[in-house]
Amino acid sequence: MSHTSNANNSAFLPTANPPTWLGVMGGGQLGRMFAQAAQAMGYKVAVLEPAADCPAGQVAQRLVNAGYSDNIALGQLAALCSAVTTEFENVPADSMNLLAQGSFVAPAGACVAIAQDRILEKRFFVECAPQSGVMPAPHKVIASFDDIDAIGDELLPGILKTVRMGYDGKGQVRVRSREDVRAAFEAMGGVTCLLEKMLPLAYEVSVLTARGADGASVVYPIAENVHRDGILFTTTVPGPNVSQQCAQQAQDAARAIVAQLGYVGVLCIEFFVLEDGSLVVNEMAPRPHNSGHYTIDACVTSQFAQQVRAMARLPLGDCRQHSPAVMLNILGDAWFDGAGDDATLREPAWDRVLALPGAFLHLYGKDDPRRGRKMGHVTFVAPTLAEAQGQLHAACAVLGIAP
Repeated sequence: MSHTSNANNSAFLPTANPPTWLGVMGGGQLGRMFAQAAQAMGYKVAVLEPAADCPAGQVAQRLVNAGYSDNIALGQLAALCSAVTTEFENVPADSMNLLAQGSFVAPAGACVAIAQDRILEKRFFVECAPQSGVMPAPHKVIASFDDIDAIGDELLPGILKTVRMGYDGKGQVRVRSREDVRAAFEAMGGVTCLLEKMLPLAYEVSVLTARGADGASVVYPIAENVHRDGILFTTTVPGPNVSQQCAQQAQDAARAIVAQLGYVGVLCIEFFVLEDGSLVVNEMAPRPHNSGHYTIDACVTSQFAQQVRAMARLPLGDCRQHSPAVMLNILGDAWFDGAGDDATLREPAWDRVLALPGAFLHLYGKDDPRRGRKMGHVTFVAPTLAEAQGQLHAACAVLGIAP
């Protein structure tokens, strides 16, 4: 199975006159950081996004303010840009395919289509297992109440997930019985879901990999992740619990998966490490990833610069990590004093955060703090992991976040 876009592998070099343009579908913080990396390398960036005031649009040279399926806007983006990527996995795959008629698109629409449909994704992981050596959790498609009646006892307890549009814990419900599944399925409006068996989880890791149009690939160090309420809380690299054997297996699996997919660009693959040490593949994101933000400050080539290189068909960069790092997601909660109706808004004490050794603060240009909304992140790099973790705890105290 191969989904590589376009056959011509000549590079799109950054030129000043006329400028070389790169396009990105989606105007969120990932698009913002991509644009900043591309501009540092000499490119101009155009963003297609329906929201007029978006993080990426604040920094890009051009904002095409339109919906992701607007054929006129897509034609404008393809005509302007030598290559186009996406920062959002739920951009319609058909739009990526349309862009590919006039521009180099990485990742290809077919790759995006697999990653945005849990059924296709699980099927792909199963097909990859002989090469990757890892399987997804046992699962079953739930498309009707009859499917619920046919659930085997071995799949419960589990997690019911919508097949499409689920991220950051959205569209997921823990279920212990068929009655729970029935209630959750009904609450979700009867949309097609996937029931996944809950496994004895020790911790979670993600593997950031990048593949060029020429088939060359690189794999970043393994990131150990902690989630709260379905949203990434911290990423620690090197992971304190990750054995060398686990890291090697995860990296080998990622290389096999990205090659089997025929992917071009940065791909993040999330794995579960079970209590017995075995590895289970969970899901993949066809774009730079929240857990890869540490690469901006702790690696030779950031995940965003790597995405630029892959889509411009340049040689992939060195992904070596030069310092231990811990990344903390900063949600809108950090702007609130108190709870409930008594909560008041105030600006966090960024001066105190930046006074901590090895602190790198990244705010996303969002002016509407809301609880649970990703507003920025701070990465701590240090000579030792223990020092980086210590600064993380100090930052949590400043920001009023439970460590």
